[in-house]
Amino acid sequence: MSIIAESLGRIKPSPTIAVTTKAAELRAAGRDVIGLGAGEPDFDTPDNIKKAGKRAIDEGKTKYTAVDGIPELKQAICAKFKRDNGLSYEPSQVSVGSGGKQIIYNAMVATLNPGDEVIIPTPYWVSYPDMVLLGGGEPVFVETSAETSFKMQPEDLEAAITPQTKWLIFNSPSNPSGAGYSKAELKALTDVLVRHPHVWVLSDDMYEHLVYDGFKFATPAEVEPDLYNRTLTMNGVSKAYSMTGWRIGYGAGPQILIKAMAKVQSQSTSNPCSISQYAAVEALNGTQDFISERAAVFQGRRDLVVGMLNDAEGLDCPTPEGAFYVYPSCAGCIGKKTTDGKTIENDLDFVSALLEAEGVAVVHGEAFGLSPHFRVSYATSTEALTEACTRIQKFCASLT
Repeated sequence: MSIIAESLGRIKPSPTIAVTTKAAELRAAGRDVIGLGAGEPDFDTPDNIKKAGKRAIDEGKTKYTAVDGIPELKQAICAKFKRDNGLSYEPSQVSVGSGGKQIIYNAMVATLNPGDEVIIPTPYWVSYPDMVLLGGGEPVFVETSAETSFKMQPEDLEAAITPQTKWLIFNSPSNPSGAGYSKAELKALTDVLVRHPHVWVLSDDMYEHLVYDGFKFATPAEVEPDLYNRTLTMNGVSKAYSMTGWRIGYGAGPQILIKAMAKVQSQSTSNPCSISQYAAVEALNGTQDFISERAAVFQGRRDLVVGMLNDAEGLDCPTPEGAFYVYPSCAGCIGKKTTDGKTIENDLDFVSALLEAEGVAVVHGEAFGLSPHFRVSYATSTEALTEACTRIQKFCASLT
């Protein structure tokens, strides 16, 4: 009899973390490796937020807190939703977790029964399907394509809904494609959901503030008020505030759901780090000026990467509306051979050969449910991106 639970056999370790780990191992072995796998801003946490964390330590705010968040942070989250999204929540409708991932996990574990289906558009963030599986549900994938700018179409959503559908997991701007849904595109999807009152919506808004070219962000419960009572709107401080290591995510929705999520958290991690919570209060309540300044830097990096990848033989890179990823197709490289005679049969072969030949670490598209593509994170310096893209061009040119 195995000590390992059978349920663990249904899931896989995070491929994005695996790529980052592999790049670190090669670097430690002396290889010159540029890692473009991590979804983590290279900017430091702003000083006012760091000072708030230090102040919390100095003031002794290092004890256990309420399981799903301190009152001050829940109030700040309510104010944020009202300010940025026009959504009104009470603190009792807010849950705070150790990162956005825990919010999603808690929601799945708290609500899914065997046979329940969760609709996930492809390409998807790598953790969505596995969290559904751990919760006992079944992921149902709705495929998108570059031709639709990686955006799910209303008719495809409609076709995927069954009596067993419990959730739609929705992410805009998207990880990995960077695709952002306009208000009109989002309204077309919410019109479908209104017709199916048994379907709940989990809106992952983590990249809300990282949008470009004048794109206007919108979230489902804002666009369609009829969905308010069956929507969990999830966000966090990791991306926009460069607080990935602080591990604070949050969600807001109906009290019955929030209480169930708190119950799950009470028997797993209990409260998020107290110091991080007080820092997050300052993040949400303090100055927001740096967000647009950093977004402008990311937009410049996006334009650089899109241009250089489109100049590489066999690659086709769309221009995304937000986040800090691009999701180019490597279809033009499939079937070609590397300089040592290996055939590129799929996107995993492509990224593996790229890492071996040029020391550039990216994540293969299969990990996100849509091939043949790969994800590049441009959340690093312009110099590193320029060098990495030059190496990618060199690698693609070497294929025959």
